Amino acid sequence: MTIASAEARPLAGLGENAWVRFALRRLRRLIASVLVLVTAAFLMIHLIPGDPVRAALGLTAPQSLVNQRRAALGLDLPLWLQYAHYIRNLFEGNMGTSISSGLPVSQTIAQHLPATFELAVYAFAVSLLISVPLGTVMAVLTRGGRGRSAELTFTSVSVVIATIPGFVLAVALVYIFSVQLHWTPVAGQSGFGSYILPVLALALGPAFILARVLRVEMLAVLQADYIRTARAKRLPGWLVYLRHALPNALTATITLSGLLLSALVAGTVLVENVFAWPGLGSTIVQSIVAKDYPVVQGIVLVYGAGVLLVNLIVDILLAVIDPRSTIRES
Repeated sequence: MTIASAEARPLAGLGENAWVRFALRRLRRLIASVLVLVTAAFLMIHLIPGDPVRAALGLTAPQSLVNQRRAALGLDLPLWLQYAHYIRNLFEGNMGTSISSGLPVSQTIAQHLPATFELAVYAFAVSLLISVPLGTVMAVLTRGGRGRSAELTFTSVSVVIATIPGFVLAVALVYIFSVQLHWTPVAGQSGFGSYILPVLALALGPAFILARVLRVEMLAVLQADYIRTARAKRLPGWLVYLRHALPNALTATITLSGLLLSALVAGTVLVENVFAWPGLGSTIVQSIVAKDYPVVQGIVLVYGAGVLLVNLIVDILLAVIDPRSTIRES
């Protein structure tokens, strides 16, 4: 039995009541958050000055066409009735109709969502593949005040890369690797090579942020009594670091990684436009320019739902890793 598992054994008896209370709290928060999100998405089209249909169709469009499109969108109904219809349509999977194309918004989103999802997931995976080994190695090299030069170099580089906006990094990567070196495609989604630069543009900043957090957590864990006990038993160093120290240092990292994944999803908007990526980010910008507000409304709703889902998954993972979190909020 490992030392970490021996410490966690008493927590296994928290009982079902703590987990039920935890689940009910998260369910209440999720319902409230979804209600706020849906209401904000609904009000978006009504807070825009002027007539959104007229703005989308243009000033030269005949009034009969504007009235017809307003009726088709239900914008000629009282506000409370529009909201009721909007909620009912969402339950039926109907997110409205595009003003520009006349196609269902859900169809437009379904066409472009996979590209954005792939980009965000790959970027998140790459950020973890970079941050976990890098943060762990730097903690080992700089523990106990050692490796001052390595610590200074790591801190300086991580601060610089983490503070560069994603779209600026994307432009720099395109200039270096596509324009100058001709190693990767400049834009578009065409094979493995087209994924490299957009994924790196999204992943590098979060990777170095996570690495810094993980290093700090690892340094604190390496000073714990059970780590000293493990070393006193002459366990191999790699076993002490990977089996005892790393799992106990991941709590804060998982929390931050959930927030960074949410930021990655939002960051795809700018990065997709730099690389002409056929995802929701490019679509929402095109829809804003075309004043196609139902499409914008639907994409905002999808982005918001994605953030809420990520936060829920992070809460569940933290509860599984550290069951004490289910009772600290009680």
